[in-house]
Amino acid sequence: MSDSSRDTAAGAGWGDAERGAYRHLVPERVEKISWLNPRLLWAARNGVLASWFGDPTGRTRDRWVAQRAAAGAPADKVILRDDPDRFSFMVLGDTGEGDEPQYAVVPGFLTVGQGTAFAVVASDVIYPVGSADDYDTKFFRPYRDYPAPIYAVPGNHDWYEDLGAFMRVFCDDAPPLPAEPAPRAPGRAWLRSLLWHRPRPGDGRHLDAARAQRSAPGQRAVQPGPYWAIDAGPVRIVGIDTGLLGTLDAAQGAWLREVSLGPRPKILVTGSPLYVDGEHHPCAIEGGGTVDEIVRDPAHRYVLAIGGDIHNYQRYPVRLADGRTLQYVVAGGGGAFTHATHTIPRVDVGGVGEDDFRCYPLRGDSLAFYSRLYGRRLRLRGFFTLTEDEAAAVIARRLGVEPARAPAPGTRVTRRTRLVASLLGAGRRPDRGARFRLPVRKIYTQVFSPGSATFSPPFFKCFLRLDVSPEAVRLRCHAATGNRAQETEPPVEDEVLIPLA
Repeated sequence: MSDSSRDTAAGAGWGDAERGAYRHLVPERVEKISWLNPRLLWAARNGVLASWFGDPTGRTRDRWVAQRAAAGAPADKVILRDDPDRFSFMVLGDTGEGDEPQYAVVPGFLTVGQGTAFAVVASDVIYPVGSADDYDTKFFRPYRDYPAPIYAVPGNHDWYEDLGAFMRVFCDDAPPLPAEPAPRAPGRAWLRSLLWHRPRPGDGRHLDAARAQRSAPGQRAVQPGPYWAIDAGPVRIVGIDTGLLGTLDAAQGAWLREVSLGPRPKILVTGSPLYVDGEHHPCAIEGGGTVDEIVRDPAHRYVLAIGGDIHNYQRYPVRLADGRTLQYVVAGGGGAFTHATHTIPRVDVGGVGEDDFRCYPLRGDSLAFYSRLYGRRLRLRGFFTLTEDEAAAVIARRLGVEPARAPAPGTRVTRRTRLVASLLGAGRRPDRGARFRLPVRKIYTQVFSPGSATFSPPFFKCFLRLDVSPEAVRLRCHAATGNRAQETEPPVEDEVLIPLA
């Protein structure tokens, strides 16, 4: 097995390494998504409109579910598979930008995924707005050689065109919903309807041709709707749809409570992680309660909750009052631009301390990665660029922790490295006084990061393999850097054995 980022800098993808063969998979013409583009910002306006004028996704989702029920989808929305008691499956999150970082994941995914029964995409199958014609180069083409079915839960980007393309691809070519009459009286709903983004006329005309790339009988996956459960071997995998704003509607909440009953061990897959960036986000359900209350209930026997949306890997082993440990995982590093981990403060949440927390990329590698991005973006490479050793050393000092990968002997933390780390928000705490910092987290990733996305390794992408037996689930996070060494033998960045008994 090749070195991981915890072992060596070369294992993280730094240095002069041979580029991977993924480049031969990338389409000749690649759309480079930039949120600096006003046209793209306008097309992706539905999330903002929903937060301002009310979120209509619950009603739209109910209409999709009713349509699928009328077409014969099972009322319990459970997919029954005949997998044996010992089987494996893959998880990818936030995949569909269609550029080099997404395709860099593919060779390792196919290698590690050999013999797996199916895969699940957790959130944001397609960027930027979930259009049907984007599925060619952002879904069917990259995964055409994966021989098993691929299921998915939608993310907010899949909802920017009312989920129509997602339903066509994953739900047995579901026809478009009939148009609803616009509200007559001026008001919030009327204004929202007036401004709401809808699919382009003729969107999806190339979808049938794109489907031919994953047309083998063994690749076919049909879901009963945007949320579902899979009974596979000894476990039940429950996938929920958190829509545009990261919440559940009342009908889906009632279904989740019902499908969570019973003694079978369960794994949750959600578009919105419940623990992320050192914070707890329990995910509200319309009418009362939260998703995490359902997950924590010992009668429901959840052992693992996997969420997308944030484009990196994080794991929080939360010890509950009754003695159980629930693993909460962020797994959104499947292709979209990298979200920073160096901005995560010293972890102290849900009883999880820094020694128990795991992330990929390592905070030091994240800081080095972003220092290069800002150095290039602002044309100040000499000032901003930190070596991976300098970044690891300054992160260790700011957080007061031992670095996961020790810096080279003689590495010094200078005034410049401290200043760059501070400007880029390294190890920041939300309760600290306001100091000047460059936008690194939400603002940066929405504006600068996609516009500055690196197209040369290391990419710091990742995917999961889960090996299930009656006794336990073994979860492994594999890295995809874009270099040939990690492509041939994808390193394991994190591994945990989760008992089912």
